[in-house]
Amino acid sequence: MTTKLKFIMPLSIILLLISCGDNSSKSNTEPVVKIIPEPESPINAANASRLLNQLTFGATLEDINYLVEINRKAWLEEQFDLTPSLHVPLIEPFSDREDFWRKYRMAAWFERAIYAPDQLRQRMAFVLSEIFVISEFNDVLGNDPKAVANYYDLLVTHAFGNYRDLLEAVSLSPAMGIYLSMLGNEKPDTSRNIRPDENYAREVMQLFTIGLVELENDGSIKLDENGAPISTYDQATIKGFAHVFTGWHYNGTTEDTWFRWWDNQDLYGTMVPVQAFHDTAEKALFSGVLLPANQTAEQDLKAALDALFNHPNVAPFIAKQLIQKFITSNPTPAYVERIANVFIDNGAGERGDLKAVVKALILDEEAINGHISAPDTFGKMREPILKATHLWRAFNLTTDNEIIDMGWPDYYFNQAPLASASVFNFYRPDYSPPSLKNATGLVAPELQIATETAVTHTSNFVAWLGMWHAFSGDFSEIEEDKRQQLWIDLTEYVPLAESDPRQIIEQLNLILTGDILTTDAIDLLVDYYGELEWAPTHERISNIIFLIMSSPQYSVIR
Repeated sequence: MTTKLKFIMPLSIILLLISCGDNSSKSNTEPVVKIIPEPESPINAANASRLLNQLTFGATLEDINYLVEINRKAWLEEQFDLTPSLHVPLIEPFSDREDFWRKYRMAAWFERAIYAPDQLRQRMAFVLSEIFVISEFNDVLGNDPKAVANYYDLLVTHAFGNYRDLLEAVSLSPAMGIYLSMLGNEKPDTSRNIRPDENYAREVMQLFTIGLVELENDGSIKLDENGAPISTYDQATIKGFAHVFTGWHYNGTTEDTWFRWWDNQDLYGTMVPVQAFHDTAEKALFSGVLLPANQTAEQDLKAALDALFNHPNVAPFIAKQLIQKFITSNPTPAYVERIANVFIDNGAGERGDLKAVVKALILDEEAINGHISAPDTFGKMREPILKATHLWRAFNLTTDNEIIDMGWPDYYFNQAPLASASVFNFYRPDYSPPSLKNATGLVAPELQIATETAVTHTSNFVAWLGMWHAFSGDFSEIEEDKRQQLWIDLTEYVPLAESDPRQIIEQLNLILTGDILTTDAIDLLVDYYGELEWAPTHERISNIIFLIMSSPQYSVIR
């Protein structure tokens, strides 16, 4: 292990980094509300970095230069056309090991996040995993990381497909069936005191499609004649959907083996209908939708998912969340409506085209210039785990093990892929700390997991990897010489740092923040770099990386 560098952050640096904001923060012009015109305007390095930090697992200098060369639209089309990088193939070779548990799934996730070429697809899958939530904190799923990875691959595969297809694939996934108890859900049987489980019926509406209240197409809440929000569904609606979602079980299940689920425990395929356990009575859903009696499980499922998919709430409900996850936590209503309209019709008459939706939200003028036109409201907090992937992508993660042994990212980031404590994800899209909400009415969803402990742990993680270049994925109970070593490789940055310290710091500013730090902040970092003349060059660089990545400017993607 590299000798640890003694490091104390001067208070003056902390105060100046906090006070040095975006150079464009004095603009007060109104947001522009048009889609980017043709021909496409060129993209500079700073904006390329911003875009990559919004849409991938972290900008690299190579990717910034490439994006500047080919521009936004060509980059997007390249990303859309790349073959999906799946997770299950990475963990399958380890599935027969006695220690086969979550660390292999987490290793596969980090492997794809850091090295996969289809970065936009991988980020989209991560976004979808925080909307269509399952969690390994379930007795069955917790014991089968391959099943959880298989569900994640479902999201990877459908990332740029049609939302209706995604909704059906999620609904029939055995992992989702287990997590929200649709699998094995039975029709009513008064003699056995059986009533259909309402879990999936409730969450498929509340979280996956229409939300709790009716929305205008711009995402604003519809009000009744008394000025109160209008509910999208009630208990009777939940009951109707619960009866729809009866009669589905593991692939291979028959009427005779329904109660012997262990005979057919296929966690990797698709759930199948067993008609004897499906409720064939008439079912009332919402807005006058009535499913007739005597339909099969497949017919009821298709009709119910069609009704959800075509509900007017779906377009603004999903459009706004995608904007929040990628671009800005507080999009203007006009931005939401433009993207919702693309969800409704991709220009060729297709509803729910996720590729078209993602393309539109990225190329929208508010996404491109919102940091200039609305500096006080534009942007979003960077999710903590994305700080790790950015560090490792930008500075060449190296490991001496066959996997990236990072089994408990939750400890450092208060989040881990498909490991939230509930179906409501790690944070809610409408979360706002009381002080922010009361003062501005703005939301900052990611701050829901930014506890003092979590922020400290994330900063410590950056320190371990940045300043000391090594990390033990197995924690302190393992003897030091047996711990896995992870480190970042700064070799390519050393010559530039030795010849021109200011230039290397400006380069780090570009890669990490999109060139947000002011000249005063750069000057202070250059001065501090000079004070470290006793340290090796790579350690001086790593200290600058740590300072930038610990700054508020880095924590907010703008």
